[in-house]
Parts: sequence; structure tokens; C-alpha cells
Amino acid sequence: MSRINGFVGRRHFLKLAGVGSVGMMATVAGCDISANVKQAIAPKTTLADAIAANRNPVNPEQALKRLLDGNQRFVQQKRQYPDQSLEHIRQVAQAQYPFAAILGCADSRVPAEIIFDQGLGDLFVVRVAGNVVCDTVIGSLEYATAVLGSQLIVVLGHKRCGAVTKALQDKPVSGRMGLIVERIKPAVETTKLTTKNLQDHAVIANIKYQANKLQENSTTLSRLVRQNKLKIVGARYDLDTRKVSIVYS
Repeated sequence: MSRINGFVGRRHFLKLAGVGSVGMMATVAGCDISANVKQAIAPKTTLADAIAANRNPVNPEQALKRLLDGNQRFVQQKRQYPDQSLEHIRQVAQAQYPFAAILGCADSRVPAEIIFDQGLGDLFVVRVAGNVVCDTVIGSLEYATAVLGSQLIVVLGHKRCGAVTKALQDKPVSGRMGLIVERIKPAVETTKLTTKNLQDHAVIANIKYQANKLQENSTTLSRLVRQNKLKIVGARYDLDTRKVSIVYS
């Protein structure tokens, strides 16, 4: 098996995952993949066996500290704008070694690199409304961890998430947006009995639900977690205070 800069090559990654070019058939808006493709990739997930050691690995605890320290700088308006020099841009143009992966909401007010005060090549970011888990999201995060060597995944939700609000309303949602809302409804169902801060409770419930779904639906990620090569945590971003709080670990 060929390796590029110490990591499994992209073409070999696709062969291991069993997705190849057919993976492009995924429906992005609804995060759906045809039944035939699901059947093809489900029983042959062996990427964890092929994981290569990062030459400068950042363990989950160190990675989380870097993120929270960066968020603290953002809150205090003392951003350092790291890893954004011309020299660094030239370095990461050759290879990427993100120290953490983020599954975040697509909300325009929650850009991960900014709120965590990180630079180019630091984070592998996947964003979708409601930070919902689906096959294309899982595949991306498997690549970030099993191929690029990230040892931390943060499922990042945020205060006043519009997708979570829609899931609480129990009203029909037009178009492919409804597919996203349906992936959130199971998470918020029990929170409807809450009489205080319902929306906040629902956001946190969704973060925890999606974090669990990552392990439940991915043999690769669950194996890395069992081998202590990966940690998955859930976090909530407060739009008002700009602070990120850990809500699941």
C-alpha cells in the first residue's frame, strides 16, 4: 500500500472504504446514499487497520485544550491568527495534518477556524445544517481520522440553532430541508417535556445524539475510539457570549 507523507494515499483510502467514484452519488442536501452503495461500504470498513502514525501527533486532550484556549482568545478579543503566514500556507499546500476535526452547523455565525482562533491546515471541518450525522459526513470524518490522523472530533452545535427550532415545531418543512429536520427530531423528542429553556435543552440533546450516531454508524470511528486513538466530544457555541462549552465527552 502506498503512503503519502506517512499517510494512506487518497486512492487507497477510497478503495478501502469501497466508495470510489460511486461515492459521488451521495445526495448532499439530504445526506442520503443509495441503498446499493450503503450495502457495499457497510461490511468492508477496514480503514482503522490501515491508520498510519502522524509524525507529530496531537492527542485528544492536547487538541481539545488548543481549541478551548483559542476560543478563550476569541472571547477576550486577543486572537493570535496562528498558522496564516505565507510560509505556513506554502507548507500546508504540500500536505495537511489537522490536529482536530469539527462537525459543525452550517450557520454563517459559527465558523470553526474563527471562533477557535486557528489557521490553515489546523482543523478538518465538516459543516451541515443542524450538525446532523449522515453517510457523507461519516465518510469525511473517517478520512480525517483514519487517513489524516486527527485524534479528536468535536460535534459543535450552537445557541438558537434554526434547524433544531424547526424540529421542535412539528410542522412540515418543504424541500430537502425536511430531511435534515427529520434527523434531528429523535434527539429533541424527550426535551419537549421541558418547560424551561426548551430550545437550549434541545440544542444540547441534538449535539449528544449526533455524537453518539457517529460511533453507532461507523465501524471505523468506533474502533478508533476503542483503541484510544480517537475521542469524540460535543460542544455548544453561545452566539451571545462567543464561548464554547463542552456538553458531552
